[in-house]
Amino acid sequence: MSLIDYINKGGFIAYILLIFNIVGISTMLWKIVVIKRFRSSRSDIYREIIDAVTEKNNIFKDETTTLEILKDHIRGKVKELELGLNTVRIIATIAPLLGLLGTVMGILGSFENISIEGMDDPSIFADNISLALITTIGGLMVAVPHYIGYNYLIGFLDNLEQGMEQDVVESFFKERK
Repeated sequence: MSLIDYINKGGFIAYILLIFNIVGISTMLWKIVVIKRFRSSRSDIYREIIDAVTEKNNIFKDETTTLEILKDHIRGKVKELELGLNTVRIIATIAPLLGLLGTVMGILGSFENISIEGMDDPSIFADNISLALITTIGGLMVAVPHYIGYNYLIGFLDNLEQGMEQDVVESFFKERK
C-alpha cells in the first residue's frame, strides 16, 4: 500500500495531519533560512544594537543599566527569530492528540459495525481498527520530527543569544574605553 493509500484510508484526520506536517516543515525550513541570514549579517546587527544603546547610554551612565539595555536589545532580536516557532510547538503537541482522536473514532466505528452487523464478518471490525492505527501512526510521525525540530531550533537560538550577549557586551565596553 502506498503512502497516498494510507492517507486516504486515514480519512479526514490523516489529511489534517498532512496539512500540519506541510505547515510545520515549511515553518522550520523558513526559520533555518532566517537564522542563517541573521548569522551572516551579525556584525551589522551588533552595530545596530551598540548604536541604539549608545544613544540611550547618554541618559543612563551606570554600567548595570547599560548592560540591561544591551541585553534587552539582544532579547528583542532573538524574539524576532523565534517568531513562528510556536506553530511548530503547537503541531508537535496537537498531532498525537489528533492521532488519538482517529484511534478512538476507529474503535468506535468498529463497535458500531459489530452492533449492527454482528461478529459474522471480521473484516467489518478490521477496517476500522486499521483506520485507528493509521491515524495513531500518522499523529506520531508528524509529532516526533516537529518536537525534535522545535527543541533544536530553540536550543540553537538560546546559544545564539548567549553568544550575542557576550560579543556585543565585549564590543560595547571596548568602544567606550
